Amino acid sequence: MRTSIISIVCLTAALGAAAPAAAADLTPVASFGDNPGALAMYEYVPDGLPAGRPVVVVLHGCTQTAADAVRAGWNTVADQLGFTVVYAEQSTANNPLRCFNWAGEYGDLANLTRGQGENASIMAMIDHALAAHDGDPARVYVTGFSAGGAFAAVMLATWPDRLAGGAILSGVPYRCATDVNGAYACQALSQHPERDLEPAAWATLVEQGSGGWTGPWPRVAIWHGSTDTTVDPAAARESMEQWTAVHGVTAAPEVETVGDASHEVYRVGGVPVVERWTVTGMGHAIVVGGADPDGGCTAAAAYYEDHGLCSTWRIARFWGLTGDD
Repeated sequence: MRTSIISIVCLTAALGAAAPAAAADLTPVASFGDNPGALAMYEYVPDGLPAGRPVVVVLHGCTQTAADAVRAGWNTVADQLGFTVVYAEQSTANNPLRCFNWAGEYGDLANLTRGQGENASIMAMIDHALAAHDGDPARVYVTGFSAGGAFAAVMLATWPDRLAGGAILSGVPYRCATDVNGAYACQALSQHPERDLEPAAWATLVEQGSGGWTGPWPRVAIWHGSTDTTVDPAAARESMEQWTAVHGVTAAPEVETVGDASHEVYRVGGVPVVERWTVTGMGHAIVVGGADPDGGCTAAAAYYEDHGLCSTWRIARFWGLTGDD
């Protein structure tokens, strides 16, 4: 298999390599259907999970594994709220740094095209989990960090008819890049104004990637650190512009300060459809915080920074999984 361009331009998630969380929390699924992207599947299913519950897909960053992604706390939230968690895992055969191939592979755009490559493999995992655990096909969500966040954007753009919501953590917009030079520029958007598209142009890329879907569109949460030097924080602005344009947002956002973060909520008809969190002083990391009054999670580690907010719980709430929004 070809080496991905992202082995050169990696959205680095853990070059410092945090010790992985307990792999015993995860169950490997050896066979889950068609797997053109050659990914591995793991899952976490709370004891006694009833039928008709949601499915959440978690995508790790470069150099990470599914076990590393457990640190974000999705298994704990699954126990509290009742849903299946699916972890897709990249291999070094696909990408030497285990990055999901969000910008294609040397001109081959299969991974960015609906029903092909890695996005097809992840959708096969979703279908397997729904069938195996009698899940709710109307409540399927995807979240990812760094390269996983960029690939979460790929999933949202190519499968909007199958996904109710998503979260892009330290990621980039869909089709921000389709080649190696573009990938460099995409991670340094402030230095590359030619990559600063108008919202309508970003939206067109999603509409084309979706195969002509006209809505409803997934609810999208965007999280980024203000001092991220791996992926320019401007990428979060562009992701916000992409998804607010897709949703047809015309009203100004509601803005509040929550601890170390600025929080913007964009609504259509009173319904929240896009939110953006900018965490002051945070680098390339997932924000965690056991002291979060709305629901604590996990502890700080490499690429997990404690700023008093639990992004995992707040994303679940934004998606509507907590029942209070």
